[in-house]
Amino acid sequence: MSDKAATIEPEVVLAAVIGAHGVTGEVRLKVFADDLGAHRSFNRGTLTLKALRDGPNGAIARFAEVGDRNRAEALRGMELSVPRSALPPLGKGEYYHCDLIGLAAVSSEGEALGRVVAVENFGAGDVIEIKRANGKRFMVPMRVDAVPEWNGERLVVATSFVDN
Repeated sequence: MSDKAATIEPEVVLAAVIGAHGVTGEVRLKVFADDLGAHRSFNRGTLTLKALRDGPNGAIARFAEVGDRNRAEALRGMELSVPRSALPPLGKGEYYHCDLIGLAAVSSEGEALGRVVAVENFGAGDVIEIKRANGKRFMVPMRVDAVPEWNGERLVVATSFVDN
């Protein structure tokens, strides 16, 4: 691995372009963050946010680099990301989904369970998906009774929530 590759900071997706809005280059966004407007630069500086307002099903954004509907339509499906360091600090018990992905998962008895491969939210709270070494997957609610502790290196799953 080159030194340059080792120093690239992970990017965190905050929104996705779901289509064009009007004819002047604005785009409709599906927003995954509480405050998208706190950020001005996305995708390693390739998009610069000029304006943001509430819109149907999310937000309407204008980027300096997008001046017409054709260019806006070309962005459909693009994810908007920022460096992890651009996110605000977390309080006790809080986490960013990106910080959980890839963590080793162990049972409360110390048994290796696998790795966290996804964090989903179906409306009732976050659910983590763990992939075992044999390829099988299981899901656990991200609640204190199911996941009593986690840090930057591992996530502990209460034994009663482990899918055998």
